Amino acid sequence: MQTKQPLGLSHPLLLLAGILLIAANLRAPITGVAPLLGTIRDVFALNTFHVGILTTLPLLAFAFASPVGVLLARACGLERSLFIALVVVAIGIVTRSLGPTWALFAGSALIGIGIAIGNVLLPALLKRDFPDRIATLTGTYAVVAGVAAGLASAVVVPLATLPALGWSGALGSFIVLPLLALVVWAPQLIDRSVPTADTPTPERSGRIWHSPLAWQVTFFFGANSFVYYVVVTWLPAILIEAGYSPQTAGSLHGVSQLATALPGLVLMPLIHRLKDQRRLAFGTSLIIAMSLLGLLLAPRLAWIWSALFGFGAGATFILALSFVSLRAADVRQASALSGMAQCIGYTIAAFAPPLFGLVHDVSGGWFVPLSLCLALCGVMACLGYCAGKSAQIGDVTPRRLDSPRAVRG
Repeated sequence: MQTKQPLGLSHPLLLLAGILLIAANLRAPITGVAPLLGTIRDVFALNTFHVGILTTLPLLAFAFASPVGVLLARACGLERSLFIALVVVAIGIVTRSLGPTWALFAGSALIGIGIAIGNVLLPALLKRDFPDRIATLTGTYAVVAGVAAGLASAVVVPLATLPALGWSGALGSFIVLPLLALVVWAPQLIDRSVPTADTPTPERSGRIWHSPLAWQVTFFFGANSFVYYVVVTWLPAILIEAGYSPQTAGSLHGVSQLATALPGLVLMPLIHRLKDQRRLAFGTSLIIAMSLLGLLLAPRLAWIWSALFGFGAGATFILALSFVSLRAADVRQASALSGMAQCIGYTIAAFAPPLFGLVHDVSGGWFVPLSLCLALCGVMACLGYCAGKSAQIGDVTPRRLDSPRAVRG
């Protein structure tokens, strides 16, 4: 178990600011690339499948680095591990912008590794330091992540048109995010948690892999990530093929990312007030389905469907993150469940961008890929309904989340 050193050198508001700035790095460095994929494809003479691989590399890094995050936290503590994650993201951003093809792909992988560590450890940090405000803070940092991603998508194309920057300089400008977060997070290295050898314990972690509820949370997370990264990767291409200019497509991509922030404002007061989250997870999955159907049938109203997709994807993402904390009994179990859900979930999602890019090339359009995503939304709705029940891993029967045992840890 990790214990907090009572040095008193870090103010709670500084801790919250650091958490939110880390959250700003969890999407923007990856999703901000999508509006420039056409330019990158032309510069490096890549086909649609290879462009999809560029987006897949961070997701594979998410999958394989997620268990590393748990081990890193055991060895170094949560605060130091999150600092290391930000350093890796910064190195990845610089590497990706160097120019050569190898740097483009290697930098993307490094960014994915850093984000993966942050994705795994932030829920555990919230479980430890803010056990009574998990839903509120999860929603808040999802808002920040969505706003940062939306702004990145909206400004990256205009920045890339500046002669002094180009595509590499535009992507390199994202270095501001991890550098700012590193400065604000640095005091946490003084007032830090002390790792011990039993964090997480094998007994507590092993229970995760034998729990049906843990698998429901994991596959809900995986389905959400699969659909999200298909759309977030190819939305500009879908819109350009529907007749929009690259600048407008980038702006609409930004709208979808900004809209992912809105559910945090709506869901924060709801999640703990509800007896369970089953209907909420089911309904938000159907919102994503509605947006995809709109893109298929009425692409001229893409600004509506882009915003609706962002809202639904943001809501399901917040729920998936909340399930990691709410379905776990303590911080060790939350860390193990977070690693499991993100390792398997992102492995599933990693195949999405190149696979659906290939489906586009074979089918000659985006109708078949979007239809497949639409069907997967139905599966996601069912998984969310199961994962949203009021229970924790190891329980025999469901129970209310406000019971004494439900809020321990």
